[in-house]
Amino acid sequence: MTACAIEPSAGHEERTVPDRAAPAGCTLSADGAYAARLASAGESWFPERWTLDGPEPYAVPLPRNQPEEPGTEVQPMGDGRVLIHRLVAGRHAFSLLYPTGPGTGELPLGAVECPAGTVRLGLLPPAPCGEKAYALAVGPRSTTVWLVAGGDFGPERLAELPGRCSGGVWLDRTGRLLALDRETGGRTKTVVVDLARGGEVSPLLQIAAGSDDRLLLADHDSGLLIVRSDAPSPGQDRLGWGVLGSTLPVRFPECLRLRGCAVTPFAIQPGQTLTPESCAVALRVDGPAGSWIGVWRPAERRMHHLPAPEGWLAGTGLWTPDGMLRLPYATPAVPCGVAQVNPPAASAVRQEPGAAPPPGPGTGPGLGKEPVRGRTREPDGRAVGTAAAPGHPPEPASTSPEPACASPEPASPEPAYPAPASPEPASGCPEAAPPDPPHSAGPSDPEHPASSAGSAHLPAPATPRPVPLQQAPLGRLVTK
Repeated sequence: MTACAIEPSAGHEERTVPDRAAPAGCTLSADGAYAARLASAGESWFPERWTLDGPEPYAVPLPRNQPEEPGTEVQPMGDGRVLIHRLVAGRHAFSLLYPTGPGTGELPLGAVECPAGTVRLGLLPPAPCGEKAYALAVGPRSTTVWLVAGGDFGPERLAELPGRCSGGVWLDRTGRLLALDRETGGRTKTVVVDLARGGEVSPLLQIAAGSDDRLLLADHDSGLLIVRSDAPSPGQDRLGWGVLGSTLPVRFPECLRLRGCAVTPFAIQPGQTLTPESCAVALRVDGPAGSWIGVWRPAERRMHHLPAPEGWLAGTGLWTPDGMLRLPYATPAVPCGVAQVNPPAASAVRQEPGAAPPPGPGTGPGLGKEPVRGRTREPDGRAVGTAAAPGHPPEPASTSPEPACASPEPASPEPAYPAPASPEPASGCPEAAPPDPPHSAGPSDPEHPASSAGSAHLPAPATPRPVPLQQAPLGRLVTK
């Protein structure tokens, strides 16, 4: 059992440095209206809230009476307040920060005490409702889900699961269904925790009996899931995609494999109801030459490489429904800015089999618009530090498909595995299946290559229409 006890709210005294690295990037609210991060002032750190839903982004510093430790977590709430998680005298203390004229107000929420060195507690991604916040306490043999903001009486224990859990992806708009990657018996599988039913657990992602399967992103409108698994290549994690509630298989595109680079998805384009193949996915690519942006759609068999804006808070960003990618950045000249990336439209990038390989970042499309200029505001709302938007660093001089990274092997049909709609678990790791029949007629669909001439006149089997996430029954959230 994870032994964590609720303690009364604590102040700043006896601050303990958490065993975590200095902060990087920022955290966006579920609706993209606010962001929060730890900003630096010399060698000290203080919370900062960004407002992103107005005509021009601006930042409001929220310092308290002493600097924050580098491992302190901050998270924006839907009403503009900022949740802060500190480690104070061995207790995990939670408070809400908000601007009050020239200063910063703080509303203590209480604390959770966990045995030192045995339990790791951290905030989960912002809840879709924006009114509550959750944390995950991971112990040696079990994991506890805590409600740390939005409850009636301070931190509240909601569920306890056997095994060590990580990740955290919300599967609905109400903040009821939470997907966690649970490690038990030496294997990691994704499960769904129903917070409205006392933490009832259901399996979600079980691609193969001996594989480690993790859910990275989920889109509420289309049901698109982005997963990481070693099922197609035992011992080597690969990125794949599937559709929740559909019988279509989980696919592992070859174009998402970049040798020598770490590829991490961080945002899915919303608003593409019933069309998961057209959703644009933003990926952070880290390689020897630095970090840049990758954009990929399931309907395509290539990744588009775009330069990251100067000062990008790496790994953060959000899509607008019309396909604009917004990336927060901060530079000495512009302490609060949002760059707008306009990648190629889906209709303009569909590629016939045998076409030329995609260009690298040095030849691909760049930022479609100038970055939105930003401001920093004092707690009373006065704007300071307005400056022109920075330029973008030169792209790596490379004409290869992936700069400083190469695909380990020529592109081939993606391995396909049973989808999240199948009700029974798999008994073993299947062989790579042939591509599914295309969703629409025509052999030039890049996701589904043309069949051989002998089968060209056979009618295509009917494929089920993807089910939107809101309609996917919980009992069917099982995949082989």
